[in-house]
Amino acid sequence: MNPHPSIEAQDRPARLTVGVVGAGRVGPALAASLQLAGHRPVAVSGVSDTSVRRAAELLPGVPLVTPAEVLARADLVLLTVPDDALADLVSGLAETGAVRPGQLLVHTSGRFGTAVLDPATRAGALPLALHPAMTFTGTSVDVQRLAGCPFGVTAPEELRMAAEALVIEMGGEPEWIVESARPLYHAALAIGANYLVTLVAQAMELLEKAGVRAPDRMLGPLLGAALDNALRSGDAALTGPVARGDAGTVAAHVAELRKHAPQAVAGYLAMARTTADRALAHGLLKPELAEELLDVLAGPAADGGATGPAASSGGQAPSDGPESERDGDRPTGHNGDEPTGPEPTDTGPPRPPSSGSPGSPGSESPDSGSPEPGPHGGDS
Repeated sequence: MNPHPSIEAQDRPARLTVGVVGAGRVGPALAASLQLAGHRPVAVSGVSDTSVRRAAELLPGVPLVTPAEVLARADLVLLTVPDDALADLVSGLAETGAVRPGQLLVHTSGRFGTAVLDPATRAGALPLALHPAMTFTGTSVDVQRLAGCPFGVTAPEELRMAAEALVIEMGGEPEWIVESARPLYHAALAIGANYLVTLVAQAMELLEKAGVRAPDRMLGPLLGAALDNALRSGDAALTGPVARGDAGTVAAHVAELRKHAPQAVAGYLAMARTTADRALAHGLLKPELAEELLDVLAGPAADGGATGPAASSGGQAPSDGPESERDGDRPTGHNGDEPTGPEPTDTGPPRPPSSGSPGSPGSESPDSGSPEPGPHGGDS
């Protein structure tokens, strides 16, 4: 059942021509979803072989053109590029006069709201931030996954209904996020999805070391139940030796990891300290059992140094900032040449602007990142 029946016909966007700047994993899928809703994709920009191939598969017959030409042809433009490339792209497009008054300009970054589109807004564009909280593979399966997918929506109040209507037309569920809360919102998704992938992959590696022939089949039922329990019950779903205060078992884990997988020790200790904090706060870990456990967790790190303060003092391992789920073409130099190097690891920062601004029309970049579970995000 549609949970948003209040959107009236006059609030729905008219049939629009749609363009995509950055044919990564996200843009073509969203454009294909809009096509199913009756809108018409008319142009897409992409440089790498993967981008060209993806655009041809998801948007057959749609011409591949420069970013400036995309904006010239489309009423609604999807800017599906990595977070760090977005500001320069928008500035470049605005400075070169590519933005048309009344044009809907949509980015899919989880980190940013609409302020990053200010240069285009001053040129008359209508700014929308629509972030799908979903992993993207760059294939047709992504279009199906958008059914029921939550979108983080930020827009000027006068455009809110139109923004939410576009999300609903793509099959998604709009969730309003205020501008100032976007970085926190995106950090939450990164913790929940991106780091889950890291934990699962590491667990499978350790099971292989332990001689398990099919780690994925062993973990599947357990992880499925744990995820379901966590979504239903939050911290009450915590189980295992840390929540029980079983310091001897935790010490045995750490000793085995030091012996067989020293690179996993720091992550184990950091997650165990965080788990102990939450178990204590929610009354699951008995205080009288916590002291010995915290002593174990405050032991030497994998490199022989101290791990830092125990859970009771709030010590946690540092983590990287959230990675963008947009993985469209990253703008490069004035001539639009692609940087060299393997496509799946191209996540570095954009080059500084010059006379050929990274955001200038005609400049693009290869896709960044390989398909990964996570929002995205958001694998955007």
